[in-house]
Amino acid sequence: MADTSPLWFDPSLCFIGGTWRPAQSGATLPLLNPSDGNEICRIARGGADDVEAAVTAAQAAQDGDWGQMSATERGRLLTRLGQLIADNVEKLAALEVMDVGKPLSQARADAVALARYCEFYGGAADKVMGESIPYMNGYTVFTLREPFGVTGHIVPWNYPMQIIGRSVGAALAMGNSCVLKPAEEACLTALAFAHLAAEAGLPAGALNLVPGLGAEAGAALAGHGGVQHISFTGSVATGALVQAAAAKNVVPVTLELGGKSPQIVFADADLDAALPFLVNAGIQNGGQTCSAASRILVQRPVYEEVKARMSAAYAELTVGPAAEDLRLGPLISARQKEIVEAFLAQGADLEIAGQGQIVPHAPATGAYVRPTLFADVPPDHPLAQQEIFGPVQVLIPFDSEDEAVRIANGTAYGLVAALWTRDGARQLRLAKRLKAGQVFLNTYGAGGGVELPFGGVGKSGHGREKGFEALYGFSQLKTVAAHHG
Repeated sequence: MADTSPLWFDPSLCFIGGTWRPAQSGATLPLLNPSDGNEICRIARGGADDVEAAVTAAQAAQDGDWGQMSATERGRLLTRLGQLIADNVEKLAALEVMDVGKPLSQARADAVALARYCEFYGGAADKVMGESIPYMNGYTVFTLREPFGVTGHIVPWNYPMQIIGRSVGAALAMGNSCVLKPAEEACLTALAFAHLAAEAGLPAGALNLVPGLGAEAGAALAGHGGVQHISFTGSVATGALVQAAAAKNVVPVTLELGGKSPQIVFADADLDAALPFLVNAGIQNGGQTCSAASRILVQRPVYEEVKARMSAAYAELTVGPAAEDLRLGPLISARQKEIVEAFLAQGADLEIAGQGQIVPHAPATGAYVRPTLFADVPPDHPLAQQEIFGPVQVLIPFDSEDEAVRIANGTAYGLVAALWTRDGARQLRLAKRLKAGQVFLNTYGAGGGVELPFGGVGKSGHGREKGFEALYGFSQLKTVAAHHG
């Protein structure tokens, strides 16, 4: 751990049963730096054979030391892991800057959040209680929460550390043994996490990691008969495939999918307080966020003012190499850049109310896109309906409360929503009417909220992560009824 280079481990290996080994095929994949398009290193191209070995190792851990470990000791190990992560925040951030293209300050915040997840779930591990149930005379009835056994975790490239923390952290706290498949575009911090987990003392097989392509390693994990629960974060299309594969084995799935989240600004809103959230929640991480606030609904009396203020804020946005720690770095890949640019082309007939700038010295081979704000966008326009996963926001005017709710609920998604109003009755009234897994009042995101249950409705998925709800989701409820007369 004394090495200060960004890569302090061999990235070309899988982690299975407590040992580092190449993929059984010997194949590798290139990992590219989105800031310049250059190859960073090569990672293992794991496949079905490697997933088979990982699931076998995970089951052995369930049958052995890990499965027999007390909740208190599991919590201590997770807390120890959280401390190791906290001690290595700068190393982890450097990996994420290089691998994902996150500006340094955002990468650092993600590493801190990963440490916090381990700390939170370490403290919660021995606090998941069952209940006693009043029943007929002569009976004592109670419930137990028990782990599923082997859980599979398919993690995307946009927030590798945070999603590992909220998914794998919760599963381990409940006593499951995990097989982790990170995105092929962003593996480095996942590999680092496995190294630190081993250093923290997790028993062999409690955590296993198989890099590789989604169509190979990911598909093998989703459809494996030895996996008792799958957690997937990613696109709607891939989520549907994961759920179909798991259904063949009658395995439950937690899906955290896309979003088209609205922020609704009423005429009585505190615009000074709202403005930073209106912009930041849409462009953070280059807009590559499932919960990105890509739709800004504004009541007409303040519409022009909000438009002007957001336009001025956009003019100050700069995009460039991640290591420079500007407001935005590159998108994850050239392919994602093409996708976002295709969406921008669909807005050719719309008013561009604001745009940021790419710094002149940004490498032409980097995946850079100018953040763009469109105005007066019809609610049924593709830019107002489809998840773009880039730094693109749309302004939509509305008149009445009912119209705002209708527009806000008028997509296939339902992940997050926010209300900006001083009217307390309206806050509570609309919070109930909005179709979303999270609703924020005069804020957005609440600083990440490790403790706050997170998940969506509709095509945003089902199941909940974060907080104690994640622990319940990674456990099975058993009812015990004792007849004693």
